[in-house]
Amino acid sequence: MTGTRTEAVPLTDGGELPLTVAEPDGPVRGGVVVLHEARGVTDSVVGLLTGLAADGLLAVAPHLYHRRGTDDPAGTDAEVAERVGGLRLDEVMDDCDTAFGWLADTGLPSDLMGVLGFDLGGTVALQVAANRTLGAAVTVAGQGIEHSPSPSVPALVETAPELTCPWLGIYSEGDSAAVGRLRDAAAKSEVATDVVVYPSTGYRFDDDPDAAAEAWERVLNWFDSHLR
Repeated sequence: MTGTRTEAVPLTDGGELPLTVAEPDGPVRGGVVVLHEARGVTDSVVGLLTGLAADGLLAVAPHLYHRRGTDDPAGTDAEVAERVGGLRLDEVMDDCDTAFGWLADTGLPSDLMGVLGFDLGGTVALQVAANRTLGAAVTVAGQGIEHSPSPSVPALVETAPELTCPWLGIYSEGDSAAVGRLRDAAAKSEVATDVVVYPSTGYRFDDDPDAAAEAWERVLNWFDSHLR
């Protein structure tokens, strides 16, 4: 069974970026940077890593709060909101570049690399997909479709027309009007895009096991189709 480990990668500023890694038991078909939700690298994020590794993908999750001095998923809602508000897009992009560099050091080319994010991480995943050259990207329930959750991060509808790689967005119908505008914005890019909406009254749909299982299959199929 695939497990995980966390290692520290040196940064040019003298700090270290913690990376939680899950490796396939067999041949590596590609690599995916997994961007965590607002609470950090939770058990759910670790589950995404091991699920990707089970599908033959080398998966790494950078701990994006390492500059904030804490990485505890069990923090209060106020503490989590403070961490989110303190994120700077340039620092997050630097951390993503470090994670992609780690994958490159294993021998993977950029067209075999993807990015996957959930909630806050989904927001960042789209920003990465618009500013870096990759094989594919997936955003699941990404926040800030029309109003960014962080002052330094553009709203997704502003960034989506600049997508540089195939992008899949997965949302619930609770955000249907805004998601429709995101779909239209993404369609203005010059790459393949798809937006899937699941029935739900809120912004999360994964309380329905059938919807969650189907969405996960869509994620794997998207990477299987585009990481070539």
